[in-house]
Amino acid sequence: MTVEVRPLGVRCNIACCYCYQHSQRAAGPLRLCYDMSLMKTALQQAHHKFTLFGGEPLLLPEEDLEDLWSWGFEKFGSNSVQTNGTLVNDRHLRMFKQYRVSVGVSCDGPGEMNGFRWAGSLRATRQATERTLQTIEQLCQAGIPPSIIITLHRNNATTDKLPVLFEWLRSLEQMGVRSVRLHILEVDDSKARAQCELTVEENMQAFLFLAHAMKRLHTLRFDVFTDIREILIGKDRNTTCIWGACDPYTTSAVSGIEGHGQKSNCGRTNKDGIDFVKADTPGYERYLALFHAAQEDGGCRGCRFFVMCKGQCPGTAIDGDWRNRTEHCAIWKALFEFFEEQLLAEGKTPISLHQQRPNLENWFIASWTMGNNPRMESYLEKHRSCFEN
Repeated sequence: MTVEVRPLGVRCNIACCYCYQHSQRAAGPLRLCYDMSLMKTALQQAHHKFTLFGGEPLLLPEEDLEDLWSWGFEKFGSNSVQTNGTLVNDRHLRMFKQYRVSVGVSCDGPGEMNGFRWAGSLRATRQATERTLQTIEQLCQAGIPPSIIITLHRNNATTDKLPVLFEWLRSLEQMGVRSVRLHILEVDDSKARAQCELTVEENMQAFLFLAHAMKRLHTLRFDVFTDIREILIGKDRNTTCIWGACDPYTTSAVSGIEGHGQKSNCGRTNKDGIDFVKADTPGYERYLALFHAAQEDGGCRGCRFFVMCKGQCPGTAIDGDWRNRTEHCAIWKALFEFFEEQLLAEGKTPISLHQQRPNLENWFIASWTMGNNPRMESYLEKHRSCFEN
């Protein structure tokens, strides 16, 4: 589970045109106040290390950042933050090292490739991007290389731009970056979609280009590719939340703690701008329905990748309706097929092609019906002999 602490909610110092949090900003005034003691009380109840999140969490005054991180270090031994990297200064760097803060930086590439992360004007946007790139380099030089989140879109992942993106990734590897997360654009605004979104074919081409390109990298890895390979052989204990049968009203993989200690869900499932109260009990109706519903009706019936993919994140569902499978189905299917073939070439039988897959599917359906959300690894451990090549 990831615990995201959001003292200032979705308040941010820039305005990425594709940001999935715009609906929350449009719904009401941005939060300006918070209560440190209430947030700490909620964190003690969660009893889990946390990630400082936003919006942009480094808008928080430095004395309050130090208060939270020193407390988090004392309680949990480490901290995390996800930032756009434009506000990091020497005092932040000192706190990152002192309080063992793992840093994630959101950046889509150098120059115009990061242009959709808008800072108010073209000049300000370019300056903000340069500041982000400097932050990545400073973090690497300080011995705390960040993880990077890259969203793929028209500014950085069309055919002509992919080689440039790869060279930037190679430079990140040389600096010391080891982990990159690739995001398919999640956008609910029609204007931003028309401006930023790649076609299905372009997305497939971009991901497959990067999947092939990873072979030319030595230490840098894309966690989405690692996840897919692992899931295909039944190792799903440490994969990211997008593969985990998430209930959009509980988002058990992500628990938010807002500025006055109230619980909230992952913002990716928030399509109405309303922070619904976190439900006490998760439900798995979405996955039961997807398993039985025809693909032409938004379901997953008959898909050999279902128990691995599970219709993907409800925040990316067709028409913004969490009851449907992801609108990015064709892209993910192409990636599953790519790594399925790779595993076969290595002499391994992926779960998707295994004769025992129907039994695994039935086990998941029975578990979800009972209100449980197990891992594939639990089943495979009990039936190891059936899955040995």
